[in-house]
Amino acid sequence: MAKVKKAWFCTSCGNESAKWMGQCPACGEWNTLVEEIVSKESNATGSRSVSFLPTTNPKPQPLSQISFNAEERISLGNQELDRILGGGLVAGSMILLGGEPGIGKSTLSLQIPLHNPTLKTLYVSGEESPRQIKLRAQRLGGEHDNCFILSETLLENILNRAKETQPQLIIIDSIQTIYSQTLESSPGSVSQVRESAAMLLKYAKETNTPVILIGHITKDGSIAGPKILEHIVDVVLQFEGDTRHSYRILRSIKNRFGSTAELAIFEMINTGLREVSNPSEMLIPMHSQHLSGIAIAAMLDGTRPFLIETQALVSTAAYGTPQR
Repeated sequence: MAKVKKAWFCTSCGNESAKWMGQCPACGEWNTLVEEIVSKESNATGSRSVSFLPTTNPKPQPLSQISFNAEERISLGNQELDRILGGGLVAGSMILLGGEPGIGKSTLSLQIPLHNPTLKTLYVSGEESPRQIKLRAQRLGGEHDNCFILSETLLENILNRAKETQPQLIIIDSIQTIYSQTLESSPGSVSQVRESAAMLLKYAKETNTPVILIGHITKDGSIAGPKILEHIVDVVLQFEGDTRHSYRILRSIKNRFGSTAELAIFEMINTGLREVSNPSEMLIPMHSQHLSGIAIAAMLDGTRPFLIETQALVSTAAYGTPQR
């Protein structure tokens, strides 16, 4: 029986320490070390040190001889998503989608296979049962035989089912619920998130299958888990908005294959998320007559122009020095 020991992991960079320290020696952050259970057996076999890339011992190639076809991008059938990704999904890429609970991450992810009947997709959910996903798919208005649903949290089983199904796209909802049996720590811990993401990235590079990871966020708005999770993925998208209102903003935080100054706007309706092609219409209310104290100006957020309305209200001051 393997002897179990404890170690301390930094929630910011994922660095492992033998004892608790107030400051992480790797990244310098304070109060970021958490205790986790680690098995000596897994350390001895080296199963925790998974390479991000396939270990095929490749030879160096001249940059001019490496071929890439722009048509290799996979269109998602959504102009806003395709534009923020730089024209679609790149084969073998990994995308991290983060946002607050209830903002619409699962809805947006499920709409991708539902709106693309020709795209063979494996949707892995660690939070919902297949019947619950079926109910949500009916509300979103679409279902077909190329959308495969798997309710599983064990990483090894997910990879085995992916090899059997051979999908064109894999969606993981969410990465914090996935765990590997090679580690003793609980799902959502620093080591489990790092290990699961590394093995999924390796599979994506080996099979040229794009993988979309849905991630939870912390109280300060950052994606939960080690910071290395954002480093190893190719694209980081942040879903923003107020759950009390219908509009959502999807921002590109990191994109190795496109611009990071892009954003997409969606509207949450009863049938899911609807793309907003002209956001100026929702920012400028229509007035039947010209009113005083109103000005319309143009602003630029990233590479996208917006027309906004500014209103100024003034009144007569009763004293010599007016107050705001």
